[in-house]
Amino acid sequence: MSPRPDRGSAAAPQDVAATTDNVTIRWDNAALQAIRVTRLGPPIVARALAVAHTAMYDAWAAYDDQAVGTRLGGSLRRPAVERTLASKNEAVSFAAYRALVDLFPTQTPLFNDLMASLGYDPENRSTDVVTAAGVGNLVAAAVIAFRHHDGANQLGDLHPGAYSDYTGYAPVNDPDHINDPNRWQPLRISDGHGGTVTPGFIAPHWGRVVPFALTSDSQFRPPEVGNLFPFGGYRVQAEQILHYSARLTDIQKAIAEYWADGPNSELPAGHWMLFGQFVSQHDGHTLDQDVKLFFALANAVFDAGIVAWDCKRAYD
Repeated sequence: MSPRPDRGSAAAPQDVAATTDNVTIRWDNAALQAIRVTRLGPPIVARALAVAHTAMYDAWAAYDDQAVGTRLGGSLRRPAVERTLASKNEAVSFAAYRALVDLFPTQTPLFNDLMASLGYDPENRSTDVVTAAGVGNLVAAAVIAFRHHDGANQLGDLHPGAYSDYTGYAPVNDPDHINDPNRWQPLRISDGHGGTVTPGFIAPHWGRVVPFALTSDSQFRPPEVGNLFPFGGYRVQAEQILHYSARLTDIQKAIAEYWADGPNSELPAGHWMLFGQFVSQHDGHTLDQDVKLFFALANAVFDAGIVAWDCKRAYD
C-alpha cells in the first residue's frame, strides 16, 4: 500500500464484512476525501480529524470493558453480551457520521453513501443506548457540543465566518513593503489563471483552541527566536536557504513536493492518517486496535497544530 493511495471516494455498496478495511479506516477515508474537496486550512483539518476520531472512540468505548469516553466517561458501558463486532461497527459508524456531517455539511451525500454501503439509515437519530445507533448518536452529540465552543469558531459565533479570526490580528508587513524583517510578510502569488492572490494568515486565533492533552497552547513555545535581523545569523540563514534551493536535485525536489501537502490534498494532518492506515494494513489491525490508534494519532496531530500555530502567531 502506498503512503498516499488514491482512495478518494466512499466505498461502493457492499457488505461490511466483504471489505478488507474496518469501519474506522472507511470513515477515515471519507473524512480525507471531504478534506480534499473542502480545502480547509491545516490546523482546521487536524481538529476535524480529532473530532471525528474522538467521537468514534467514545462510541467504541461503550463496548469495551475498561475504556472510558472523553465526554461521558464510562456511563454508557454496555453489558458483555452486547460487545459484538456488529454493535461496535454500528456505534462507531453513527458517531463518525454525525461528527463528519457537522464538520463538513456540504459533503453529506458522501457520508450518506458510506452509511448506505454499510447498511445503516442516517435518518436514525435515536439516542436510546440500548441500541448501537443510539450510543453513536449520543456520544457524537456530546463531542460536537463540546467542540462547538472550544475557541475554533467553527460556528462563526465569535466572529462572522466559520473558523474566522476573532483576535484582530493584522500583519505588520504587506506584499509590497517590509516594515519589520523579523515579522511575517504575506506573499502575492499566481492563482494559476493569469492573476494573483495574496493568502492571509490562516487561523491566527488557533492558539486559543482547547487542546486535547496540552496544559496550554504555549506549553512548548520557545522562549526566544535566534538569528533575528540585523544580526549576522539572519543573513547567514537566508543565504543557506537560497544555496540549498538553487541546488536541489530531482530526487530532493520530488521529496519536497511529496511533503508539500498543498491544495486538493489531505494536508499534513491527513497525511499522518494515511501513515496510520499503512500501519493498520501492514499489521492486520482489528477494529479495536484502529479505533485506539486513530484516536491517539488524530489528537496528537491536533495538539501539534495548536503548538505550531501558537508559535507562528507569537513569532509571526
